[in-house]
Amino acid sequence: MSGPPGAGKTLIARSMPGILPKLTIEEALDVTRIYSVADALSPDEPLVRHRPFRAPHHTVSYAGLVGGGRWPKPGEISLAHRGVLFLDELPEFGNRMLEMLRQPLEDKIVAISRSAGSLTYPANFTLIASMNPCPCGYFGDSVKECTCSIAMVKAYQKKISGPLMDRIDIHVEVPRVPFEKLSSQRTGEPSAKVRERVERARAIQRERFKDTTLQTNADMGPAEIRKFCPIDETSTNLLKAAMQQMQLSARAYHRILKLARTIADLAGSEQIQTVHVAEAIQYRPRLRM
Repeated sequence: MSGPPGAGKTLIARSMPGILPKLTIEEALDVTRIYSVADALSPDEPLVRHRPFRAPHHTVSYAGLVGGGRWPKPGEISLAHRGVLFLDELPEFGNRMLEMLRQPLEDKIVAISRSAGSLTYPANFTLIASMNPCPCGYFGDSVKECTCSIAMVKAYQKKISGPLMDRIDIHVEVPRVPFEKLSSQRTGEPSAKVRERVERARAIQRERFKDTTLQTNADMGPAEIRKFCPIDETSTNLLKAAMQQMQLSARAYHRILKLARTIADLAGSEQIQTVHVAEAIQYRPRLRM
């Protein structure tokens, strides 16, 4: 999520646990094992019953985020297993730590190598990140003028590499909230309602993958995408045009299809429609400055 300060990016991220499906017994045991190894289990709760939400500050150490130390322990990205890892002010994290995220986002594991041997921790998490569009935070804002030079904006945005951006499926601009909406008494859709839709979509995915080792659409590889994500000729032509105009990678192609499959599941559609592919495409990042 990218937008000016105070637009609600952090609030949106912290609302995410309220719409996530409940942990299954297998997932709860999986997460509990990690917390036990990290000595992070609460005495009052021997079994983790809620999906983790981890939000480390950008001053976190490499070992604190990735894991390791003199006596290696899981880091924040493993403690977020089966839950959410929220990185606020993403460009403020060190370049080394940002590039390290590429492996777990792709392989769902973290490997820590030491002279005495190596350890592997699970790290199948949902990454949510937020950032300002520039150092002052107001580049492109409709009300407050940006005080940064174009060179400063470019340098700030390029702190996040193209390969990492390519691994993030949904890019959203979060604009300033107008006074009329802030002062309105109208309430939005409650999280419980949204969670019901998410639970239905997860049930569809469990049925789809019942004969495999997969659990969600995000776990699919190219072979599963070919099997479970067929699209018609119109959708194929749309995707082809997007690949050419937006200069998308092969990874982006597969991620668009997985996201379109999830959008179709949320809509209760058995087939991926052109509108689902179009929505998945528009979440991809535009070419940067």
